[in-house]
Amino acid sequence: MSEMSYARNLIKGNVVERTHLRQASNEHCFGVQIATKQIDEGIAAGQLAAEAGAAWMDLNCGCPIYEATRRGLGAALLRKPTKLGRLVAGIAEGTPIPLTVKIRTGESASKINVMQVATALQNAGAAAVTIHGRTMEQRYKRAADWGLVQQAAHQLTVPIIGNGDVLTFYEANRRMGEHGCIAVMTGRGALIKPWLFQEYKDQRELNPSTLERVGIYYQLVRYMKEHFGDDAKGRKKAFYFLPWHFNFFCRYRSLPEETYATRSLQQPLISTRVETADENLGESVDSLSHLERLLRCESEAAHEHLAAALWDCDNEQHAVSELEKLAGEHVSEWEASAAPSRDEREGRIDENRG
Repeated sequence: MSEMSYARNLIKGNVVERTHLRQASNEHCFGVQIATKQIDEGIAAGQLAAEAGAAWMDLNCGCPIYEATRRGLGAALLRKPTKLGRLVAGIAEGTPIPLTVKIRTGESASKINVMQVATALQNAGAAAVTIHGRTMEQRYKRAADWGLVQQAAHQLTVPIIGNGDVLTFYEANRRMGEHGCIAVMTGRGALIKPWLFQEYKDQRELNPSTLERVGIYYQLVRYMKEHFGDDAKGRKKAFYFLPWHFNFFCRYRSLPEETYATRSLQQPLISTRVETADENLGESVDSLSHLERLLRCESEAAHEHLAAALWDCDNEQHAVSELEKLAGEHVSEWEASAAPSRDEREGRIDENRG
């Protein structure tokens, strides 16, 4: 599914918003996500999505960021379920492709209304409802409440897609099997390990090596060059995103089912703090290569240097060579600088993008 677009800007032809309509040549399942509170805007956006080849359109009523909620969009729409139902009914009736809706469990812990909202959406003709198991105010704090997702899945006829804290294929299996969802949606989990979808398809952990993950870093940089351009302007735009992505990549750790499945029942693995070396797997810092430690390093300075080094590389072998050199010279320094501010940085970066 695309990045969220503000329907009003999309209709006006905003260049940035229109890029969200682009479908990759290898993207066989493609939907467009919008934010709006007006039926006419939603219908017009739906027409554009259909013309772009989208199989469905999604109305985002779950985004908690201020930029959306201050306009009465995103999760702010959850405050008035009846009005939201009328909005969805109007857009669904006038749009040539199916309309799905993404919601949260409510505005706050004292204002949980997920069943009322989901029922209204079912009656309005939503093709499916995605439920993020947190409130608007919780954003990404606390574990997602899958009990509420399960309640909706078992009591309603509209297909329910569950969302929140999915990092492994076995967690996805459990959410679909035990909680009655037809599918699960992953956000941060896919940012941490983009191969999560292949793991679910294969029903096994892929556990890419250090060198294979360098290849993934390098591939992302190549994609950024292709999209933004291999010049000073393109570099500036790409460097807004690359360190942010590397902050998620560095959180990857192997989480074998035999070791972590039981632990995942007690606390979501995505929020389980794992140090540089995982003692549960018999690791120590000394047992890790400098390059592996660099890929696990949470220092913002490390991520900026990674982006700069990879941008100038010609191929994967060159990338490995440059990052090995960078790791040998600086990884201990960056590890030391990252440790004191880890908690503050995690909260800020996770929440800034909604």
